[in-house]
Amino acid sequence: MSTSLTEGRPDDLPDRIRHWIGGELLDSADGRTFPVCDPVSNAPYTRAAAGGPADVDRAVAAARAAFPAWSAVGNRERARILYRIADAVEAREERLAALETFDSGLPVTQARGQARRAAENFRYFGDVIVALGEEAFRAGDQQINYVVRTPVGVAGLITPWNTPFMLESWKLAPALASGCTVVLKPAEWTPLSASLWPEILDEAGVPSGVVNIVHGIGEEAGQALVDHPQVPLISFTGSTDTGRHIVRSSATHLKTTSMELGGKSPVVLFADADLDAALDSVVFGVFSLNGERCTAGSRVLVERPVYEEFTRRLAERAERVKVGLPADPATEVGALVHAEHYARVREYVEIGRREARLVAGGERPAHLPEGNYLQPTVFADVPRDARIFQEEIFGPVVAVAPFDDEAEAVELANATEYGLAAYVWTSDLKRGHRVAHAVESGMVWINSHNVRDLRTPFGGVKSSGLGREGGAHSIDFYTESKIVHVMLGEPHTPRFGAS
Repeated sequence: MSTSLTEGRPDDLPDRIRHWIGGELLDSADGRTFPVCDPVSNAPYTRAAAGGPADVDRAVAAARAAFPAWSAVGNRERARILYRIADAVEAREERLAALETFDSGLPVTQARGQARRAAENFRYFGDVIVALGEEAFRAGDQQINYVVRTPVGVAGLITPWNTPFMLESWKLAPALASGCTVVLKPAEWTPLSASLWPEILDEAGVPSGVVNIVHGIGEEAGQALVDHPQVPLISFTGSTDTGRHIVRSSATHLKTTSMELGGKSPVVLFADADLDAALDSVVFGVFSLNGERCTAGSRVLVERPVYEEFTRRLAERAERVKVGLPADPATEVGALVHAEHYARVREYVEIGRREARLVAGGERPAHLPEGNYLQPTVFADVPRDARIFQEEIFGPVVAVAPFDDEAEAVELANATEYGLAAYVWTSDLKRGHRVAHAVESGMVWINSHNVRDLRTPFGGVKSSGLGREGGAHSIDFYTESKIVHVMLGEPHTPRFGAS
């Protein structure tokens, strides 16, 4: 696949993106489509099938038909298939990166990293399902109790538009490892890379119907998947408002849900920290992936003795971050994903101008007069009740505020509705642990940026989500645990009604 650096347009784009149901590429039952735009020109480059209830019905039927045979495949053989999927993903790294960059605006160097991470997700969960044992409990010599894991059935997966292919793999891999069959609804803004899954899964030997893909608008295709009575499980990554709606809708059928939702993650920086390392981490953490990441450290809380120095250095670095065409290997921040989202982020910048002190960015780069571009933006002296302090912006915008002591740092860190991730920088590890334990978040990094260990639980508290995925926690989510009690000795049951 060749790509023009001036436009970043891959040569072999599909003229239409279709559903993949029961091993076939299909148009929507009613023939509807919707336009898909790239974030550099904001012009449609293809159309995607607009799925609705009839298409979801077909996909669920195909998944249910494939479930008995797939769930009966042994763990070792399922692992071998997952390893082959990983190989097929890696073989397409350059193609995947070009499609992902063109469709989402993600810088191409970062898109390549997402391809490698997607492959690792499949390898990792192949390892997990082979190594994972089941529990047994012995009650003296009289009874033994053991746990049997069984796949839940058809898993409904709804994925977001940021790093779409990797996040699809993050859900597909454990679902398939667990023995579930799948209906995947990719994000409507970035459906292009999902069009690679059919050839990847076919090449790896995944049986027809095990994975089904229904494209479409969330309110239509996504809602139909959530409402379907034969889909007992929904895994969703996306906005908090949409997550709340899905949980309410899922209650009708008492579905199991996993909600990985929004974030407004704090970086707590003490004066004794390694400021150079912390600066690198803050800049990367909030501006990589165009700032469109749920775990971005978008609130930087700095101890007052180093507040002015750190804020000045952060602003200087932000001004030097290279904003450019997503397909240019030198680009560090590309184009935001969609004109609608770009307008939303720009609105927050204008709100921030009224609430705080703008010290960097806030404008479109002069050399990029078209497309969804924003210079990395830093606001200082941000009050705790400011909207840019409280609300998720999901773009290259960071709010900086001072604190005077550890108690105030923790209080400010916890002063939002979100609780996904947090970062603590200090040379006093005792304090680091105290703060990590006191911050209300599902994940905390001490003296580190967001380095993920796939064995660990991923998820948030408060408005950042419900449940945990990652490692054995993902297998728990996609399986039901059944306890079997076996009497080894003579039963001693009270003899009601015997006298």
